[in-house]
Amino acid sequence: MDREKSSPGFPGHLFDQGALFDKPEPLKGLRVLEVCSVVLGPAACDYLAEFGAEVIKFEGQKGDQMRFVTPYAWFWNGMSLGLEIENHNKYWMGMHVGNPEARELFLNLVKKADVVVDNLTPGRMAKWGLDYRRLKEINPGIIHLHVSGYGSWGPWTGRTSYDAVAQSMGALAPITGFEDRGPIKSGVWIADWITGLMCANAILSALNYRERTGEGQFIDYLQVENVIRFLDWTWLYAFKTGEDRKRSGNRDLAICPSDLFDCLDGRVAIAAFSEEEFCGLCTAMDRMDLMEKYADPLQRLKDGNARELLSRIAGWAATRSVEEVVALADEHGFGASPVLESRDVYHGEHFRERGAVQEYDDPLYGPMTQQCYPPVMSETPGRLKWSCRPLGFDNRYVLKKILGLPDEEITRLEDKGVIFRWNPKVPSQCPPPDWDGKSGVKLA
Repeated sequence: MDREKSSPGFPGHLFDQGALFDKPEPLKGLRVLEVCSVVLGPAACDYLAEFGAEVIKFEGQKGDQMRFVTPYAWFWNGMSLGLEIENHNKYWMGMHVGNPEARELFLNLVKKADVVVDNLTPGRMAKWGLDYRRLKEINPGIIHLHVSGYGSWGPWTGRTSYDAVAQSMGALAPITGFEDRGPIKSGVWIADWITGLMCANAILSALNYRERTGEGQFIDYLQVENVIRFLDWTWLYAFKTGEDRKRSGNRDLAICPSDLFDCLDGRVAIAAFSEEEFCGLCTAMDRMDLMEKYADPLQRLKDGNARELLSRIAGWAATRSVEEVVALADEHGFGASPVLESRDVYHGEHFRERGAVQEYDDPLYGPMTQQCYPPVMSETPGRLKWSCRPLGFDNRYVLKKILGLPDEEITRLEDKGVIFRWNPKVPSQCPPPDWDGKSGVKLA
């Protein structure tokens, strides 16, 4: 990408990716205890960790379930891709907090923490003596976020929820797909990731409240309710019309034209809603008769009109290359872009230059290139420092640095099984096969 191409007055020097690690982290000093597995809770904590929070992740003897969730059962150096993506920059403890002696260690950590996050079955923390009432006794300012599929109360409390279940129960799947086919779910764990993001937002809101009042609080977050929240105009439409929102494929029912179209050599997304944009599209198509007929955007949204207009655009796009359509969009001021494959985005210079995709050297796994949390902040940018870690990798660091335990006490806890490390028979719990035994180890 041309580095000279930027908005007027844009202070580009403030966003030099080469200076990323020279700048402070906005959440440095915030300590988060993560009692989570799968995606919901870990994703929330990952967002915080990428901006500098000290996140300490606790795993039981079997480890996070995501150590065994990876596409096509494919592992890289023993790493599960499902585990890696929501577990950056964390410290890893092998310790079941329900163990009586481990519980006391955990409560001592709570005294020195700001936030506890769990996504266990509702009531599980209470059975272990670690419910919010107990945590608040130990640390009145603690913020405890519990996230689950259906929440801590209500008729469905305790039901198992996964991303596909949440997309279905929240009515996302029924409105996704083509009108002549059945419902489909998103190709990514969208219910997990957006819920994780909003959990992080809730935690930051609670921290702001605590800063002003000194009071901590309990946050009960529901995955399904979060799906309900991001379905834009669906609910008001159903309430006022008495009709369910229908599946419409790639067509946007509230913006026309906005759809995906086949070209000679691929697919292109085209959108043009304002008068200027739609006029630009009609000019590019040499179809000003469509401008005269559908100048009113509300007329374009009527079902029959929308179908006719989209058919005309589809016929035009089919005779052009993707590059040609995008060039015409730039020239005439309407929206168009190629439908990119993941490898196109991964290698895209635009996203590398902006830091949306970052390159870093992981102490265990070597050179890594990954997407990161997108807000681009001039003074306190987020960053990727290291990847996921073997089970129990940071036991000694956490117990010595935070609790000040001597080596002999930590050894006693290991011998007793209160804390533990990876099982050599389970590769996805272990360091890479060529690990030198020192790289990545943090010393208190």
